Amino acid sequence: MNAYLVGADVLGNIPDLLNRYGITIHKHVSGRHAAHQRKPASLKGVDLIILFTDFLGHNVMRHYRELANEENIRFVACRRSVCSLSQTLDKLGHCAGNPCDTCPQRKLH
Repeated sequence: MNAYLVGADVLGNIPDLLNRYGITIHKHVSGRHAAHQRKPASLKGVDLIILFTDFLGHNVMRHYRELANEENIRFVACRRSVCSLSQTLDKLGHCAGNPCDTCPQRKLH
């Protein structure tokens, strides 16, 4: 699964966490540059948009949410922390590592 990350200048441990969930970073933009604050031309090859809310303004978030809805791409919004992102991905039904036999999400993998 490929993810488009919006927000945060530095990702820290987030790439490692995403790898455990089987998610690859397709592209990362900080959201600070004026070009990042408008809708990108296309999200081709992206399966998930992750918006880090503690680093984004309302208009930037709105642009990316609208584009995600237009292109039928899932998006999540969370704080830029490993804990918050992990909880958000768990709610989406992703499991870190291999799911156990009793996991109700096993069929999603």
